[in-house]
Amino acid sequence: MDISKIGFDLEHRDKLITVTSPLLPDLGELVKSLEQIWKYRWLTNNGPFHQKLEAELCKYLKVGYLSLFTNGTLPLITALQALRVTGEVITTPYSFVATTHAIWWNGLKPVFVDIDPMTCNINPDKIEEAITPRTTAIMPVHVYGTPCDTERIQAIADKHGLKVIYDAAHAFGVEVNGKSILEAGDMSTLSFHATKVYNTVEGGALITHDKETKQYIDYLRNFGFSGETEIVAPGINSKMDEIRAAYGLINLKQADAAIESRKQVAMWYRDALKNVKGISYLEDMPGVKHNYAYFPIFVDADAYGMTRDELYTKIKVGNVLGRRYFYPLISNLSVYRSLETADPSHLPVANKIADSVICLPMYAGLTKKETERVVEQIVK
Repeated sequence: MDISKIGFDLEHRDKLITVTSPLLPDLGELVKSLEQIWKYRWLTNNGPFHQKLEAELCKYLKVGYLSLFTNGTLPLITALQALRVTGEVITTPYSFVATTHAIWWNGLKPVFVDIDPMTCNINPDKIEEAITPRTTAIMPVHVYGTPCDTERIQAIADKHGLKVIYDAAHAFGVEVNGKSILEAGDMSTLSFHATKVYNTVEGGALITHDKETKQYIDYLRNFGFSGETEIVAPGINSKMDEIRAAYGLINLKQADAAIESRKQVAMWYRDALKNVKGISYLEDMPGVKHNYAYFPIFVDADAYGMTRDELYTKIKVGNVLGRRYFYPLISNLSVYRSLETADPSHLPVANKIADSVICLPMYAGLTKKETERVVEQIVK
């Protein structure tokens, strides 16, 4: 099938610098893996590629136990189920909607607190004052792959007997002082969506700390089956298939090179934008192995002379696709704005950041010439 004939404008796509571009495995290797899958006719249900990818990801990410899922939202939903979370969950409004949706789908009440202006992560100073007798968990997000203050969050959780589930969708491979950020809290989740640092087209994972918990998670993602006829819990179907697992195994081989390429892009941006008045960005943190998942800039309209939305439109006209990520805030969406903690006066920092952010194009293989084109749109 020629997709150019069904509505895709591929002719002009090469002139665009897109906000992201997927990391693709070697096609020849992928074909060889597909031939094996076709030979043995094992497409899903914990096949050999699935089992191998779980093992390889555990080694790469320096975690003890990992369960693969078919996307990055289902691990969030499953983690809340597995930990039997009830009542209220404290979380951030500055994230992708899946974070809060997972809370809502479990019949729980999301409670929003403001963010730290330096990291865009949930502000630990705001967590404790949001705790009520109905609070049972905290769901922070490592926004843009920048680690949350996990020690302070854990201290608060321990003091009040709360569970901590990290949405680590952006934090593939991120480490603090040599230790995986995914080891923090009770559980952490990952997304392997095509836009992420590492992808399996669609996919995700749930990281746990012991064999028994992983086994229970594996039951939950397979309808609750613990054997041929035994159901131990009302589970769902969220297993990753063999084709995406094979794709992921090949992609994992180039993850380090992809992150290094992203790091170089970040360095080019920082060097070119450091003296542009009214434009700021996040710096690397001491002791942190970053993955450079995104490159957000923040526009001070008064100092820059143009609003964020005006700049967003301007660079788009120049064939540069940025993304206002995250905008609008989850708390400002119609489905959540009626919550008392969604009031903008309660979330001044999050609202300010959401109204000033643009994520610039960032992906492995982005060239210096292309980054110069992006910067030119901002500087001129």
